[in-house]
Amino acid sequence: MTQRSQNLEAAAYLIDRARRAVPPALRYPAYRNYWFGTLASVSGFQMLTFTLLWVTFELTKSPLFLGYVGAVNAIPAILLNLFGGVFADMFDKRRLIIACQLVPAALIFILALMTMFDILHIYYVLLIAFLAGGVNAFDQPARQALYPHLIDRSAIMSAVSLNAAIWQGTRIVAPAIAGGIIAYLGTSMSFFIAGVGFVTMAMVTVALKIPKIERGGSGNPARDMLDGLKFIMGNSAFSFLIAMTFFNSFFGMAYIFMMPVFSVDILKVGADGQGVLMGVSGAGALATTLILGSVGNFRQKGLMLIGGATAFGLTLMLFGLVSQAYPSYYLVMGIMVFIGIFNSVYMISIMSSLQMMVPNQMRGRVMGFYGMTWSIMPLGGMQAGWIASYLGAPLAVFIGGVAVAGFAVGPAMLNKQVRNIGTLVNQVEHAITQGRQQQQRAAPAGD
Repeated sequence: MTQRSQNLEAAAYLIDRARRAVPPALRYPAYRNYWFGTLASVSGFQMLTFTLLWVTFELTKSPLFLGYVGAVNAIPAILLNLFGGVFADMFDKRRLIIACQLVPAALIFILALMTMFDILHIYYVLLIAFLAGGVNAFDQPARQALYPHLIDRSAIMSAVSLNAAIWQGTRIVAPAIAGGIIAYLGTSMSFFIAGVGFVTMAMVTVALKIPKIERGGSGNPARDMLDGLKFIMGNSAFSFLIAMTFFNSFFGMAYIFMMPVFSVDILKVGADGQGVLMGVSGAGALATTLILGSVGNFRQKGLMLIGGATAFGLTLMLFGLVSQAYPSYYLVMGIMVFIGIFNSVYMISIMSSLQMMVPNQMRGRVMGFYGMTWSIMPLGGMQAGWIASYLGAPLAVFIGGVAVAGFAVGPAMLNKQVRNIGTLVNQVEHAITQGRQQQQRAAPAGD
């Protein structure tokens, strides 16, 4: 073998190794473009949230108004998510996403101009937060219904993990960037750059090459919404997955709202210590999503789902017990890492299972119901706060962990379909693969 052929063989080997190192979903050009566009948009969203809260406190000096901003943003998301799912099935998903990026971008640029000319009033902030929440209720179902069409089904878990990594990574990085921009360039510039992120996603979506997507629905939003609800309620696997998301957001994630109590009154580490605790939890979650994003598929989804949810609930219970009996900052820090890891494991398994089993014509509505369960997370903070006011924050978090673990184990013991959900996902996947192979074999005969 000549030196030239040896060099070519070595280069081919290195190229193959580099290709295999790329997460499966990112090997598809359309999804890769979509992913980078989503990164820009979500970064803009995280910067917008940080800057809205910052400017709200600057204008009012009132913690109460910080709660108002969160509430007016969450309420339309809760109320309109189901309609957003119906619209995602009924209309062109690309155009819906573009509109849902350009409208908030325009609102954000208005905020930037008002801030620049010092005419911003708190009620304008509340109004724009409300409108942005309403638009987001239509944006998220459309996005969740679109990206599975950009990849092969074998890469769905990779895509779900990579999408989750964007949210977790930007939740750590984007607020720090926004804070630096506000400190050195001013609040209006932070708003402006956040708006650019939304515009970037719109431009990427315009250029996306998307295969023809079958639309669903009858054209009657109320009837279509009812059909989506009947579909979910009529299938114990889907209703279980949606209910698990509800238990996670309402009971499981409520510990986030209690963190100031733990940091100040129990662990006595202050705001800096709370930042570290949330940071290590986010780092554990991000590392998990990146690892899962690097694998094509994981056939034991039932184990990931039930095991991950049970482990997440148990770590929340341990967090509550340790904080109550032995409030060690470093021990709690270690527990927080595993809270982030186990939460990511089972939430990624929920989303990938939903995406793999749902029919295309029903995907938007199912994602709308899924998104609504996440939108109620602030209400979960309220129930945890109510329990904490009577029994203390550690017990409130402990009860949340019991609810999450109990709901994971209980239905799995009582319902065979839930217990074998991993097998069900694999059966659906096998049936779809066989159907595609039959279509490919029949195609030449029909030409």
